[in-house]
This record gives sequence, structure tokens and C-alpha cells, in this order.
Amino acid sequence: MSLLSKPFKWLYHEFGLSSVTATGRDAQLIILTRCCRMFAYGTNSLMLALFFSALGFADYQIGLFMTLTLLGDVLLSLFLTLIADRVGRRRVLLAGSALMVMSGATFALSDNFWILLLAAVIGVISATGGDFGPFRAIEESTLSHLTGPKTRSDVLSWYVMMSSMGSSLGTEVSGRVITWLQARDGWSLPDAYHAIFWVYTGMGLVNAILVWCLSDACELQTPSGSDEAAGILLVSDSESDDEGSSTPAPAPAKKKSGFFSLFAAISPRTRTTMYKLWFLLIVDSLADGMVPYSLTNYYMDRKFHLPASTLGDVTSASYVLSSVGTAFAAPLARRLGLINTMVFTHIPSSLAVLVFPAPPGVVLTVILLFIRTGLNNMDQAPRSAFIAAVVLPEERTAVMGITSMLRTLASTAGPTVTGVLAGNDRFWIAFVAAGALRLAYDLGLWAMFVNMRVDGDRKEEGNDVQMTEVRKKNGSTV
Repeated sequence: MSLLSKPFKWLYHEFGLSSVTATGRDAQLIILTRCCRMFAYGTNSLMLALFFSALGFADYQIGLFMTLTLLGDVLLSLFLTLIADRVGRRRVLLAGSALMVMSGATFALSDNFWILLLAAVIGVISATGGDFGPFRAIEESTLSHLTGPKTRSDVLSWYVMMSSMGSSLGTEVSGRVITWLQARDGWSLPDAYHAIFWVYTGMGLVNAILVWCLSDACELQTPSGSDEAAGILLVSDSESDDEGSSTPAPAPAKKKSGFFSLFAAISPRTRTTMYKLWFLLIVDSLADGMVPYSLTNYYMDRKFHLPASTLGDVTSASYVLSSVGTAFAAPLARRLGLINTMVFTHIPSSLAVLVFPAPPGVVLTVILLFIRTGLNNMDQAPRSAFIAAVVLPEERTAVMGITSMLRTLASTAGPTVTGVLAGNDRFWIAFVAAGALRLAYDLGLWAMFVNMRVDGDRKEEGNDVQMTEVRKKNGSTV
């Protein structure tokens, strides 16, 4: 039995399941929460552009809707990031779940473009199938808070992998249900699309229930329970590191309010690193915003006139490949390093985007889509682990919030540009431009960060004992 179990034990540790188990119940709930949420977003990635087309909206209106929805996501994410650590991460995630339910119900009941736009802008709807809402930055910050340097990459990889599995199931269910409902007497295509949004609404409720089950260990813990104390400790540690002395820290400066409090919470050393990374992520997000999966499906439908069930099968299979690829991200990161893993898995995906319009037939086009999606998410967990490693624990929510905001803001211009091109039968240009921008991001990332020493976890060893006690009180295992 020992000989038979040895390969399973190796797989259990090699692919990070041991890290997920060791981190505890809260991490597992967060991973499950994102899986369920991405199930709902997966239904959108298949049908949102097709839904608006079925309602008779023009291409420029579809692009405008996606752009304004992403802008709404920027403002909502910024606001919720500003208050997350102050009012409680779980409360903010519950508020986001409520907005998700509200938006889903509105889309299930209305055909009016402006009502749908309002619900998407002030609520939570995935215009592109991606997770650009208020959840991801807070969840990644929480997972980084719950893990240590040795387990973080593994846990974040499962966080990304299970999101791809959720998207895969969502697109598959959406395509099958739409085709089945459309074939029934009395059901029009818009009616079938409306029914899918009730699924979206239900997953918002599930999201809220799972968030409700999270423990206090998910909240930011400071040694004396106050932000001011955390600020004093941070200054004292910094001075001790740089000068080898224990010079008393000056009184904390008066806190800034609003958006600038995000930057005030970040040390100058961290900002120097993040400015370069933010610039590159803006380029990458602009490219992704030009050809999101929802518009990619729309492009394939226009070019090949595929039925919804076939589109659902193709998109679902691509998300499964994405999940499989993501499973290898953590093992690769341990062997190649975070930056090398990010770059060398992303370049083939970028090339697939660049040449995506070239094949005249369905088969080669689908193969390119599989290459794109199968490798596209392998950089996400290493990127989150890299950011968590180069910033202090007190800075993570702010840094990840700004990162999410900038990426979403950069994505907003993409759908509008693509909508204009699609209206003039030049849809293919968007893929060529997006592929070139993605390659520029890959090469820039490697050039700027390949030799950087990751030492952002230098302050965490002293916090591990405290976090252990907090988790024990809440029934989590470490």
C-alpha cells in the first residue's frame, strides 16, 4: 500500500494541495467562492455580446456598454478597496455579493439598454467574463495574509485554477441551456438569455453565503489592534533595517482620506517597484480589454455562424485547458522562478492572439483559442505571489486594490475600440494589435524584473506566531 500511495502523495505535495489543506478552512472557502462566482461570469463570457445583439443593439452600443461597465467596476473596486481593511473584508465582500444579485435580477427582467447599463455600472456584472469587480483584490490580499512564503504560490494557483473550472462549467451550462430553451415552444432567443441571468443571480446568493462563513482570521491583524500601531512598527522596522539602530519612530502623520490614502499606505521602496509593474500591467490589460472572451465568442459567431451550444462547448473546453495549465504554474514557479514562469508561459498565448484572425477555418481558429486560454492564466498566481512578496503585509490590500483598479481602467478603452473596428468589418485588427501589446508586456516584464531579488516577506516571520493563534481561535489549521 505504501508503494501504491507514494505517487499520490507526490502529486498531493507537488501540485500544492497540501498547502491548501494546511492553510485552513478560510482559504478553501475563498477558493470555492471564486469558483462559484466565475461560474456566473462564465455564463456572461459566452452570451453577453450575443444577448445585446439579439436585442437589436448596434456594435458601437455593445462596445460602449462594456467600456462604461468596466469604468463602473473601477469606481466600485476603488471605493471598496479604500474601506475594506477599515470596515472589514467580509462585510465588503458581502456588499459586493448583494450588488451581484441586484445586477443579475435586473438583467433577467429588463430589455432596456439604459436600465441594463445602469445596473451594470452601479452593480456587479462581468462585461468581459473576467473578474474585474470588487472581489479579487480583497480575496488575493486575504489569501496572502493567510499564507506564508512557502505556501502562497500554491494556494494562489488553486485560487486561479478553480476560477477557470468555474468559468468552464458556466459557459458549458449556458450554451446547453440556451440551445435547449430556444428549442422549446414559446421561447425566443432573448427569453433564453434572460433565464440565464437568473442563474447569475443565484450564484450571487451562494457567493454571499460562503462569505458569511469566513472567520475573523481573514481580517487584517495588527500587533496592538490599531492602524496607528502598525504604522509605528513599520517605521521602526525600516529604521532598524537601514541603520542598525532602534531609533524611536516619529509620531505617525495624519492620515489622508480618499484615494490618496491608498498611496499613503505604501512605502517609497514599494512604489518604485510597483510603478514599473503597473505600467506593464496597463499595457497587458489594454490588450486583454480589446479582445475579451465575450468579444472573441462574438467574433467567432460572426465569422463561422456557430450555434450557442457549440460556442459553449469550445469555450468550456478552453477554460478546462486553462485550469490544467494553471495547475502547473506553482511547480514551474518553484523551479524557474516567478518572473520566468510569468513570461515564458504568456508569450505563446500572446502569439496565439496575434495570429488568431488568420486561419480561414474553424479548426485552426479553435486550436489558437485553446493555446491562448490554456496558457493565459499561468502567470496570474506567480504575479500575485510576486506582488505579495515585494510589498509589506500592511501594504497588500492597498497595492492589490490599486493594481486591480489600474488594470480595469486600462481595459475600459479596449471594447470601445474593438466595437468601432467591428462595425467596419475590421474586427481582425483588434487581435493583431492586442497580440503585439501583450508581447511588449512579456518582454518588458522579463527585462525589468528577471534579476530582481524577491525579499518582500522579510517582515512576515514575526507575524506568523500571531496569525497561528488567531487561526487556532477560529478553528483553522495551519
